[in-house]
Amino acid sequence: MVSMLAQEIPWHWIILVVVLLGLFLILILVGQMFGIWIQALFAGAKVSLRELIGMKLRKVDPRLIVLAKIQAVRAGLDITTTALESHYLAGGRVRNVVIALIAASRANIPLDFRLATAIDLAGRDVLDAVQTSVNPKVIDCPNPASGKNSIDAVAKDGIQLKARARVTVRTNINQLVGGATEETIIARVGEGIVTSIGSAGTYKEVLENPDGISKRVLAKGLDAGTAFEIRSIDIADVDVGENVGAKLQADQAEADKRRFQAEAEKRRAMAMAREQEMQALIRENRAKVVLAEAEIPKAIAEAFKKGNLGIMDYYKLRNVQADTQMRESISGQGQPPNSDKETQG
Repeated sequence: MVSMLAQEIPWHWIILVVVLLGLFLILILVGQMFGIWIQALFAGAKVSLRELIGMKLRKVDPRLIVLAKIQAVRAGLDITTTALESHYLAGGRVRNVVIALIAASRANIPLDFRLATAIDLAGRDVLDAVQTSVNPKVIDCPNPASGKNSIDAVAKDGIQLKARARVTVRTNINQLVGGATEETIIARVGEGIVTSIGSAGTYKEVLENPDGISKRVLAKGLDAGTAFEIRSIDIADVDVGENVGAKLQADQAEADKRRFQAEAEKRRAMAMAREQEMQALIRENRAKVVLAEAEIPKAIAEAFKKGNLGIMDYYKLRNVQADTQMRESISGQGQPPNSDKETQG
């Protein structure tokens, strides 16, 4: 069916229809770009229709590029359309960069298009950087968003001080790419304040001259390697906190007390163990004495059998033993009643 229609319709009619469709599409595209081109023409921004159509085909927003070009031309900046389009394709914020360049030009801040696009592609807000360079901003130290309200430090006398500082900074455009951020400034200033308070002899020195802290901190060059230049450091508030030194001494005394108590308990336990050992040794020796005394009658009987001991000698021995026991009971040197019971047991 299609082949039959193709044979019936002449080829020149098919070519004419294709040409007319192409011209129609071109006219539509030119019509869309015509208003933007007229706007650029009257503004003095040289942008051709061919460039606008090329932007459309490359999926670039022609209106955004033309408006940025017009702003640059009106401000006396020489920025090519190709440069703007390239930055757009790289994912940059074209209008933001152009506005930042205009602000830098008005403030006599050296900033070219290449550096501005590099800052923008690095994720930094180049317009905010220029504004901060013109109008320095104040950074609270510590940052209230971190949840801390003060920087705590302890002087040599053990008194804690709570300080708050306000740091005035301006942007260093040349260090913005690769330079440290506000968090680094806050950390360095906090470290300097802690060091300055810690080196003070007493807390009264800090309260009498808080300006000395800011001078010592500012003299350390804390803005090295950062994207900012510190203009001033002002101590906003200094409050007296706890007596940390006394608290630490009390804690140390309590720890020493517990250590000495533990050592005394150890010595007491050792003494009690030694006492038990000695009592066991005494019982053992008494048992040996009882065993030895039990052998005495056997020895006497053996002496009688062998004729080594006479009956008179035996009675003399018994008299001596009785006399000795009597003397011991009178003088109180005899064995206590409980020891006798233990011996009998």
